[in-house]
Amino acid sequence: MFIQKIKPFLYLGIFYLTISFLVRMIFLFHPITTADFNFLEVIKILMIGIVNDIFVFILTCPFLAVYFVFLSNSKYQKPYGYIILGLLCAFFLYILLIPDNIFKQYGGSAAEIALAFIGLKIIIFSLMLFLPKKRLQIRNTMYFITVFLYVLLIIFNAVSEYFFYNEFGLRYNFIAVDYLIYTNEVIGNIMESYPVVPLFLAIFAVATAFTFYIYKKTKTELLFLPNLKQKAILLTSFCILVAVSLLGLSFTTKLKSDNVFEDEIQANGLPKFYWAFTHNELDYFQFYPQINQQIAERNFLSQYTPPVLKRTIQSEKPELNKNVVLISIESLSADFMAHYGNTQKITPFLDSLADKSLMFTNLYATGNRTVRGLEALTLCIPPTAGESIIKRENNKNKFTTGSVFKSKGYDVKFLYGGYSYFDNMKDFYEGNGYDIVDRNNFKPEEISFANVWGVADEDMAKKAIQAMNAEAKSGKPFFNHWMTVSNHRPFTYPNGKIDIPGDAKSREGGVKYTDYSLRKFFEMAKKQDWYPNTVFVIIADHCASSAGDTELPMDKYKIPAMIFSEGFIQPQKFTQTMSQIDVMPTLLGLLNFNYQTKFLGQDVFSKEFQPKAYVATYQDLGFIKDNYLTVISPLKKVKQYALTQQKNSLSPEFNLYYDEKYVKGDLQNKKLIEQAISAYQSTSYWLKKNQLNR
Repeated sequence: MFIQKIKPFLYLGIFYLTISFLVRMIFLFHPITTADFNFLEVIKILMIGIVNDIFVFILTCPFLAVYFVFLSNSKYQKPYGYIILGLLCAFFLYILLIPDNIFKQYGGSAAEIALAFIGLKIIIFSLMLFLPKKRLQIRNTMYFITVFLYVLLIIFNAVSEYFFYNEFGLRYNFIAVDYLIYTNEVIGNIMESYPVVPLFLAIFAVATAFTFYIYKKTKTELLFLPNLKQKAILLTSFCILVAVSLLGLSFTTKLKSDNVFEDEIQANGLPKFYWAFTHNELDYFQFYPQINQQIAERNFLSQYTPPVLKRTIQSEKPELNKNVVLISIESLSADFMAHYGNTQKITPFLDSLADKSLMFTNLYATGNRTVRGLEALTLCIPPTAGESIIKRENNKNKFTTGSVFKSKGYDVKFLYGGYSYFDNMKDFYEGNGYDIVDRNNFKPEEISFANVWGVADEDMAKKAIQAMNAEAKSGKPFFNHWMTVSNHRPFTYPNGKIDIPGDAKSREGGVKYTDYSLRKFFEMAKKQDWYPNTVFVIIADHCASSAGDTELPMDKYKIPAMIFSEGFIQPQKFTQTMSQIDVMPTLLGLLNFNYQTKFLGQDVFSKEFQPKAYVATYQDLGFIKDNYLTVISPLKKVKQYALTQQKNSLSPEFNLYYDEKYVKGDLQNKKLIEQAISAYQSTSYWLKKNQLNR
């Protein structure tokens, strides 16, 4: 009898496990999964995956269990039915009429959601109360809808996980949390990137078909509702199973290997999403390996002269108050450029510009998101655990590149073709003294094309020229930081501009259109009076993909960067390892600026420069130096990889790929581990103590 009562759970559970198994198999054979697994490794992945899926399904079942617990005919008998209906109506009026009800105090849409839920409950309860002959039919309809919602969510989650993995090579992480926050951009991006209507119709069709099957197999359970004893057994059983599942997941989610793909495929996306949602910031001092703070600071500051946080940079040459235009390009991996071996000819302008510029051939982005790139170029500090500083509450009055230029009398602006509230950019840049030019500043006639991320880069180029012309007329030098948007999914742009159609939605098209837009920008800039006195810094914010065999695959962090100024910057290639955080201190050095600094990046042409780079994900913090990659992670874990460059047939100075060989504990370079810990621990400490503020 008990088995009969839990048939809905069994059918839904089998359906969920089957869908999850299929998704896991797809991930195993997905082109983005570059790791090779032997038979035993595949079995291990599938077994751990099934266990994770069982635990997760059990944790979702209490909602269905509560639904069955409240199934009853006795509550519709007089006088109970009328009392319950009266209480529901009173509760509805309380939410509707009382200004300071508990839901409105909670904020957001809580009151509207509660009002809709109680209103729907009143309608259904009234039908069941006043139409007793239709009660079974109504109950069956509600049961069908309940099962349909479960099935729909299972399928929708599977499809969502597939698209997320297809984009990032990962299960859900903090990016998925952001997707819930910035729904307008994200939903718009999905609508423009994928055939949403056919996809949703297919999802609903499949969900409906499976719901009918499960409904037919289990609807007889509604003919004989569980009695009080059966309900008690049902609830007790689920309480025990939930406790076991929580305990089990606390163990299985900590099972890690040396292969990121293995960890991701055997995982379940929902616990990862929950973890990301509840860990938006990571306390370095709680999760990461530490050494004595004074020793950490001494180790880290030893690279500077003098070895202190606040230092004075003094040039022997006169200052050059040239205009500066910093262009950070969305998702421009190094391997898109011909200089790094690409043969598709999708960056013809940037490749030609690189030959006339100071080009940094061995430079690494600090992260895999735009806010990380903006953080590195604006604050010039190593990435810290958790979310970017740009998106944290304590993100204002920092020591920034903008504050250095402002101290020299420059106009300082941040330019962005989209709405700068996205990713908290507006709050961050305005809070640090930048003026903002974004989509809000465009007149309708100034927009020839736009998608959900913003106006086309070509339109933004024209707006940037307008802004710079206005600044030049004021007689003051200007520093403008322009963040491009077109090289981002859905990769749409105006037709007829390049030889790849704007509606092809191809990554290569997005790259090539951005390259085309930059050519147009420079063609317009050359006609302006301020052009000869301007330095241009062109750099990617991050790579197009971050998926790889290890936590921090080196080739997924290498980005192109160049400094160009006709008659001022002599063409050359800087081949030593450097970080995104070194670019702006290097530029200030080229301008012979005298200033007090708290930047943790270095001028690569200074005598004290030490070749190194910082790379990070949301959790893993990497330090590249002396052909080693040292990675520190939560739970105070440390890994190290020996790096061996692979030969590049095009040119040895443009090496892109490395072999990363895991170094066992007893063979690790302890000095580099201490340097990695010192860098990240010191940065986290200074941020916590507001010592990196102006």
